[in-house]
Amino acid sequence: MELTGKTILLTGGSGAFGAELVNQLSDLGANVLATATSNDSAGKIPNRASVRLLLDYENEDSIQTLSQYLLTSDTELDGIINASGVVAFGPAHELPAKARERLFAVNTTGPMRLISELIPALQKSKERGNEPFVLSFSGVVAEQTFPGLISYAASKTAMRSFLEGLAKETRKFGIRVIDARPGHTESGLANRAIAGTAPNFPEGMTVDQVIKRVVDAIVNDETDLASDKF
Repeated sequence: MELTGKTILLTGGSGAFGAELVNQLSDLGANVLATATSNDSAGKIPNRASVRLLLDYENEDSIQTLSQYLLTSDTELDGIINASGVVAFGPAHELPAKARERLFAVNTTGPMRLISELIPALQKSKERGNEPFVLSFSGVVAEQTFPGLISYAASKTAMRSFLEGLAKETRKFGIRVIDARPGHTESGLANRAIAGTAPNFPEGMTVDQVIKRVVDAIVNDETDLASDKF
């Protein structure tokens, strides 16, 4: 797949994965529309992003505002990458209900809604002769569940299921769906948990290593990135 001149919506552009994606996709000539949850966090998006946008997955109006803007403006969208996410640690019976709700809003229901609403934009990309795609990170926790991570894993496993079904539903439109499931990565996310304390993880992969593999998968028409492919 040729990324030069393609327009890609990237959620979570202020995070470690998102920032690296902005840089690597820009290196390949893509126009990146990167989102952040607030004006403050938008300042962390690399300057190489073509546009900075606001998106709060916990706010339904925010999701609708962004999707309607993209659908009704002159924006020609060729790909969607969901790099937003939060993590929480601790046994299920100890995790606050609000933390569990936030896990599913940011990791599951929010991305599901945004991606679903933007499928028409990707259909138009296909009609223009392009190769539209959707990519999201569910992670290794969507393959195997670890004690103290089951609520987080549940939100990611649900997203993996959605992506698998979406791939079947959108195949007829020529839209490729990629689920990326890297193992533990030194992104700093574990230190920003919304609840609980991270266990002592072994040293993980670097962000650069993971994102390079993801971008290679986009370019080389892959459709599934299991943990053993990183």
